[in-house]
Amino acid sequence: MQDLLDRARGDGQFSAAAWAMGSSAGMHRRGEVGTFARDDQRPIGPDAQFDLASVTKPIVGLALLRLVDRGALDLGATVGEVLEDWPQGPMARADLRSLLTHTSGAPGPTPLWRAHEGRAELLQALAELEFTAPGSWRYSSMGFIVLGLVAERVAGMSLDQLVAREITEPLGMASTGYGPVPADRAVATEDCPWRGHVVRGEVHDENAVVLGGIAGHAGLFGTADDLGLLGTALLRGELFGPGTDRAMQGADDGRPLGWWPREQCSYLGDDFGPQAFGHTGFTGTSLVIDPAADRWFVLLANRVHPSRELRGFDLVRTAFHETVGGTSP
Repeated sequence: MQDLLDRARGDGQFSAAAWAMGSSAGMHRRGEVGTFARDDQRPIGPDAQFDLASVTKPIVGLALLRLVDRGALDLGATVGEVLEDWPQGPMARADLRSLLTHTSGAPGPTPLWRAHEGRAELLQALAELEFTAPGSWRYSSMGFIVLGLVAERVAGMSLDQLVAREITEPLGMASTGYGPVPADRAVATEDCPWRGHVVRGEVHDENAVVLGGIAGHAGLFGTADDLGLLGTALLRGELFGPGTDRAMQGADDGRPLGWWPREQCSYLGDDFGPQAFGHTGFTGTSLVIDPAADRWFVLLANRVHPSRELRGFDLVRTAFHETVGGTSP
C-alpha cells in the first residue's frame, strides 16, 4: 500500500495521503505518505487533518438519523413540513428519505456561489432549483445542504454542535469537526483562483464558503484514524437501534441512507459484495463500509493540490481498493 501511494505521489497525484483499514474489532493497519503541501515539506503524521469534502454528507446523515432513531423526526416528512418558512417549490416538496438516498430528483453539484455571494441569497437560489422526476438515483449536494438545515431545526442547535454531540464526541473522534482548523495541522488543498491563495485549514467547497463553512454537504475536517473509529462503530451497530441501522445500510432495499449504494461505487472491485456502501469527496477522500465482510477502508488525499486539474486520481482510488479488497482487515 505504501508503495502504491508513494508512486502516486511521485506522479503528482497529491502531496499527502493517509489510509487505514479495519473491522468491528478496530484498526488493523494504517499509514501515511507525503507532506502537508508542495511548499511545506514537513511529513504528515497520524494527526494531519484533511478536508473531508463530501464525506461530510454521510456523517451529517448519521447525525440526522440519530434524531430519527429517537423519534424526533420522520423520514417521510417533507422539507416544507419541517422548515415551515422554506420557499414553496420542488425542494419544499421533497421528503427526507429521498434526499438521503439521492432519489429526490434534486440537481447535482451546482456552483451557486458564482452568482450568489451571501448565505440568504444562495439558499433562496437553492430553493428555486428545478428537479427531475423522483425515483432514480441522482447524486445531489443541494439536497444535503437542506438536510443540514433540517437537522439544525429539529435539534435546536447549529450543525457543528449537532455533529459533535451525536457522532464525533461519543465515538472519540477528537480530530474531526468543522473548520477552520489550525493551518499547521491541515493538509493543503487548492491554490484557489477565486480566493487568491492556497486553501489550507478552511473549507475548499465554494458553496460551503458562502454558507459560512458549516454545511450539510461539506465542511468537515478529519483524520484517517478518526474515520476508522466511525467505521468500527458502524460495523458494531453502536449508533442506532436495529431498524434504523438496517435502513442506514440499505439492507432491505439497496438504498443506504446518506451513502452511495454499491452499484454507484465504481471504484470497488469484485472483492466487495452487494451490501458494501461508501462515499467519496472531491478533495480525494473516501470511506467504505463492507458489512458482510466485517471491514472498513479509509483513503484521504489532497488530490486538488495544487489544482483541481484531473490527473488520474480515480485510478489511484480504484487501485487502492483493489489492493485492500483482496486482503483481510
